[in-house]
Amino acid sequence: MSDVSSRLQFALQMAAAASEIILKHYQVDGLLVESKSDDSPVTAADRGAEELIRSMLADQFPQDGILGEEFASIPGKNGYRWIIDPIDGTKPFIHGVPLFGTLIGIELDARMVAGVCRFPALHEVVYAAEGHGCWWQIRGQDPRRTQVSRIKSLGDARMMFTEPTHWKTTGRFDSIVGVMNQVKIARGWGDCYGHAMVATGRAEIAIDPLMSPWDIAALIPILREAGGSCTDWKGDETVTGGDGVSVIPELKEAVLSVLKNAPPLPK
Repeated sequence: MSDVSSRLQFALQMAAAASEIILKHYQVDGLLVESKSDDSPVTAADRGAEELIRSMLADQFPQDGILGEEFASIPGKNGYRWIIDPIDGTKPFIHGVPLFGTLIGIELDARMVAGVCRFPALHEVVYAAEGHGCWWQIRGQDPRRTQVSRIKSLGDARMMFTEPTHWKTTGRFDSIVGVMNQVKIARGWGDCYGHAMVATGRAEIAIDPLMSPWDIAALIPILREAGGSCTDWKGDETVTGGDGVSVIPELKEAVLSVLKNAPPLPK
């Protein structure tokens, strides 16, 4: 087993272990919600899940770097870095909506080479490693290889999007609506769930006007191995672009032609 493959298998184990912590807090009365410095919410589930993942990594891969949403980054010594979002979609989690996920991305020499996206409340996981395809497991069944859909026309596409508040605060309302007006169906199934929908052929486009490295890192190899792409709005495969779009190859040019004209993100 290669170094990347062994890390992917360990990422799947960590995501499953983190799910147990997360579900102990899910749909529980009296969940304490705090606000971080950027006003985004955080709970004991977010912190507990990331603490567990970091502890497991320290034992198994102590030379690897770590970048996570909730705690300070740790530099690596061997080119590997883990990029972690313990709960992508904390707001849905807080309100008992099951579309939140745990994201674990594996980076090697500044390239995303593997990723895991696990949905604890749905008992689903989508994962991929470079050169090994994208896989989708539902409720403990055998994983099945998955690919993006092959719709040819933007007018037949299904588009997923995140909360409209960010459209306005980033000055990108017109850009997102510009794509939305051309598709067949647009639904607000945002955060990582929308991007996983693209990877599993259930949607063709997922657009986020604001993404941190831990929001997008795991999705990049997942979409790539599923036959699509997850890039910033300029079309670059990067974790630091600040925004993100997952799209099938047949529609990539049409979607990016609209998004590339968006105003830059506010600093």
